[in-house]
Amino acid sequence: MPPQKWSNSTAQSARYITDEQLAPFVSEFLPTSQVELTLSCRNLINADIISKSDPYCIIHCKEPWQDQYYEIARTETIDDNLNPQWVKKVILNYNFETIQKIQFEVRDEDLKGSDFLGRFETTLSDLVSHNSRQFVGKLSGIPNRNCGEIVIVTEEVTSCKQVVEIQFSAIDIAPTGWLCFGLCNNDPFLVISRSNEDGSYSVVAKTEPVVSSQDPRWKPITIRATTLCNGDFERNIKLDVYDHRSNGNHKLIGTCHSSLNHLNSPNEPPMNLMDEQKRGTVGVLRVDKIRITEDDTFLDYIRNGTQMHFAVAIDFTASNGTYTDPKSLHYLCGTRLNPYEIALSSVGSIIQNYDESQLFPAFGFGAKIPPTGQVYHQFPLNNNPSHPYCAGVEEILNHYRLRVRSVTLYGPTNFAPVINNTISIASQFQDGRHYFVLLIITDGIISDMHLTKRAIIEASTLPISIIIVGVGDAEFDAMDELDSDDVRLTADGRYAERDIVQFVPLNKFMSQTGTGTFIKSQTDLAKEVLAEIPEQLTSYMKSRGIRPQIQPQSVPNTSVVMPTAPIS
Repeated sequence: MPPQKWSNSTAQSARYITDEQLAPFVSEFLPTSQVELTLSCRNLINADIISKSDPYCIIHCKEPWQDQYYEIARTETIDDNLNPQWVKKVILNYNFETIQKIQFEVRDEDLKGSDFLGRFETTLSDLVSHNSRQFVGKLSGIPNRNCGEIVIVTEEVTSCKQVVEIQFSAIDIAPTGWLCFGLCNNDPFLVISRSNEDGSYSVVAKTEPVVSSQDPRWKPITIRATTLCNGDFERNIKLDVYDHRSNGNHKLIGTCHSSLNHLNSPNEPPMNLMDEQKRGTVGVLRVDKIRITEDDTFLDYIRNGTQMHFAVAIDFTASNGTYTDPKSLHYLCGTRLNPYEIALSSVGSIIQNYDESQLFPAFGFGAKIPPTGQVYHQFPLNNNPSHPYCAGVEEILNHYRLRVRSVTLYGPTNFAPVINNTISIASQFQDGRHYFVLLIITDGIISDMHLTKRAIIEASTLPISIIIVGVGDAEFDAMDELDSDDVRLTADGRYAERDIVQFVPLNKFMSQTGTGTFIKSQTDLAKEVLAEIPEQLTSYMKSRGIRPQIQPQSVPNTSVVMPTAPIS
């Protein structure tokens, strides 16, 4: 759920808080990172007669569901210069899981207004995944004119890489009830909230309670600086100590306020916990240790050459229904996309931006293949076992539409073969230069659940993430087990090394209320499906001690060859 917010007045008068309100500030509500853009241009058109152009740049953005760009920033104007280097920086939230279109429009400022000098459109993912620090784009927009070039330098904001490890303790916390046999009945825990621009607060972290203590020492908390204070070391941080109640209605003991700079100051004295209703001191809060370090981030790996490889596996079992039936999940219609097409276009359009080869192996499973009529649990969509690659999402969609017309939908629904296929290739590339994302789109209950668990547990040791999109109205309880957000996946006494599966039911994002809302639902699907990929990639790299590897300015396009023999 989103971070709980309170107004200042509510925060001061609140005496109790529920477990629901203490839901942690989870990663999907934060950007993957923040980036800073530095802009310059070369060889602009001279729009002035006597002197030279006085250029400035307007930066526009557009989300996938929006029809028009909106302005987010503009640079200063530089007089008489066809090669401007603007000082003003542009700070943007970067989200891996969505397509963020960005437009740069260069204009010449004059007394009567401004003249158009050229524009350049790209996506933020293109900028951050570019191997060189300098991204050069060709300005256009004036027929039969060379409008010059725009140079964009993209850097990750330093605070996005800073990680804070901090440990708190408290002294002489006032009891919230009668002492029992001389022992304190408090089970105190600490809640950390950051202030928002509107004066409200968002919970960002909390500790576990310490049982029966007036002098608790809580376990250390590790949190990114962007989460704790949005990178602003002077931002107000609220520290609340609560008494844990088994009914979930926890009682506030005391509050104090600080900032990351103050918490990190060696000369900062302990803080008094205040009962803000009774205006009295109810204990002392202190920082036992604090350490701020810089961590390797998803962008560090992507900018330094780690390639993401996208593979697709589509369910061709009979429970989907034939493509000629309007009720079928595979129904092919010229006026709207079916659920499989929606999932492919939504997720694939994001992932393809991070693979320079632009070649994606695409398979089907659970169908009888002509001319023999043999059932295959993995077959290439393009009918080319020696080269099962498709050049982009559109080609995957085209081959899918051809295949669903030519095969006989059958069964069973086996996941293990396509997962083991990805394992066989990923096991050859464990140096940090490659990461594999397997998208499985399915309508039903898994037939080989135990073998699938074993395959996922094996894959958890490799540079692999698995996305499962469930289509249709079937029960997907088994998928939630594979997702294993709360309980580690286990089979045959072996546990998954890390969580690599993300399951999302497509129906959650379907809408029948108009074209605009329908497109927006595709965007929301991509966000939820892909939100965990950056953390899964970095967790693998760190578990293997792999640091971002500096690559040459020019990295040749290479495709990773997947095993291609059909598995029956």
